[in-house]
Amino acid sequence: MHTIDIVVLIVYLIGLIGMGSIFSRMKNASEMFAAAGKSPWWLSGLSSFMTTFSAGTFVVWGGIAYRFGMVSVSILMVIGVAAMFAGWFLASRWKKFGYNSAAGFLNDRFGRSLVHFYTLLQGLVGLFTMGGAVYALSVVITALVPLPEGHILADPLTGHLSVTFTSLALCLLVIIITFGGGLWAVLMTDALQFIILSASVLIVVPLILARTGGISGLFQAAPEGFGQLVNNEFSWYFLLGWSLVFFFKIGGEWAYVQRFVCVPNSRDARKATYLFGILYIASPFIWMLPPMAYRVINPGADYEQAYILASQEVLPAGMLGLMIAAMCSATASMATTQLNVFAGAFTTELYHRVIRPSATDTELVRAGRLFTLLLGGIIIAGALVIPAMGTYTGYILASVAMLTGPMVLPTIWGLYSRKIGLRDAWGVTLASIVFGITVKIGFQPEGFLTGISWLSGIASLAMANERITEIMAGTIFPLVLLFWCEMRSPHTCKGWVKVKNHKSSYTEGKSSDASRLPASLCAWSSVIVGVLMMMITLIGQDDSTLVALFATGLMLLGILILISQKKSGKALASPDIHINENSEQTR
Repeated sequence: MHTIDIVVLIVYLIGLIGMGSIFSRMKNASEMFAAAGKSPWWLSGLSSFMTTFSAGTFVVWGGIAYRFGMVSVSILMVIGVAAMFAGWFLASRWKKFGYNSAAGFLNDRFGRSLVHFYTLLQGLVGLFTMGGAVYALSVVITALVPLPEGHILADPLTGHLSVTFTSLALCLLVIIITFGGGLWAVLMTDALQFIILSASVLIVVPLILARTGGISGLFQAAPEGFGQLVNNEFSWYFLLGWSLVFFFKIGGEWAYVQRFVCVPNSRDARKATYLFGILYIASPFIWMLPPMAYRVINPGADYEQAYILASQEVLPAGMLGLMIAAMCSATASMATTQLNVFAGAFTTELYHRVIRPSATDTELVRAGRLFTLLLGGIIIAGALVIPAMGTYTGYILASVAMLTGPMVLPTIWGLYSRKIGLRDAWGVTLASIVFGITVKIGFQPEGFLTGISWLSGIASLAMANERITEIMAGTIFPLVLLFWCEMRSPHTCKGWVKVKNHKSSYTEGKSSDASRLPASLCAWSSVIVGVLMMMITLIGQDDSTLVALFATGLMLLGILILISQKKSGKALASPDIHINENSEQTR
């Protein structure tokens, strides 16, 4: 990395913290954890899109793109298809019930004990997994930062910046952002990250394709089967199962539910999820082109580093720093989202309902920030422990496939079913987790189930189709259990009556109630990023014309948004968000 790359990265990180400080003076828990129901639908959609990103996206899917080509594109596109179905069937339904969080709905629908268990389980698993994403980002960054021998921050084995130190620093950054600004800060940093990520990738693509003779040259020189959408490991059956897993993940995981309920009404919730789906259907081919092209340029590279090495291969000085900033953006988005969701859940469901029922809004905000600090420690633990558990790619594929169903399916079923009760939800969750762990461990080559003669055929089939087995165990099994519970229960649960009454008493807001500040901040962010990119071109490197073109486009986009805001007569300083402690809320 050049000095200018480091400068760009530092400027970005300072801006990220500054974005959080803008929203640091919130007066109540609704603002901190649900954006007071005033997020614009487009901001919620972009935030959902970015929530699925992290450096792990570039490491996991970039690595698959480097090894298998178009298979990575098909895997990502089915996530977009799943989002479209989740938008149609689930997003608006969540909003219509009128709860500020998934935890609030679960408390009324099933009971406090299940909420506490889900809070603990999803919090531990989700935040621990985020630590792996932070680790992946650290690996990417440190590979580009060699240090002198004996440097205090150097890894003695590699001579590069220490992965452990970098992981800790990034975890602290995530905690600081979420500690200060809550969900508003998370939503706005998501939008900023989307701008930077898009600009960086769109610059890398034409530069890397120029080295391969264009798209046609890439696939002509690529290994056989590089252009196929499926292979033996990731088959059509896997894609079908993967789309089903993500339909449930998007429709029931608390981080996504938070995006459904932070907008003014159910129509906006559906539109936000549609935007998420469209982006995921339309853009994966563009994202995955750099590592696919790099396979042709350097067939012997470490596949997990293929994305950043492709960027390093073609980007001029300064733009590599922006690319790393984009990866920081994606990881920060994913981690801050999870941290905000579960800090909110612990604050409302544990502190407010159990420890301090009489707590004031100010006290709840303070408690939320304390939980943010404590839960941030789990992210740090994940960043340090996951590398010792095996490959990060394998961990992500297995954990998503096997844990999504047990953690979200009872919740989604409870959105529609009047019969499923607390015992059913507990039973399905625990039985599915135990079954999944048993299958995963037992059907390994030396697993305890492989030695049972009458299971030998099933064991061989499971080991030959590992990904399909994980999906079957994590999704199909809990679905079968829920269907059985539905059939055997003749009565309407009290929890269903309670949430239906809440739904009847809830009045949705209007789309015009959405805050106007995010559009203004996005506009200024576009202008600032454009100016930063234009300054990079002044160093006179090759390909500066392309960078200048994108910089001009970003600045013009930001200016047009600001002009549009001004002409519409809408204030650029939002009256909806308490930026000053002494300011009064107006409508």
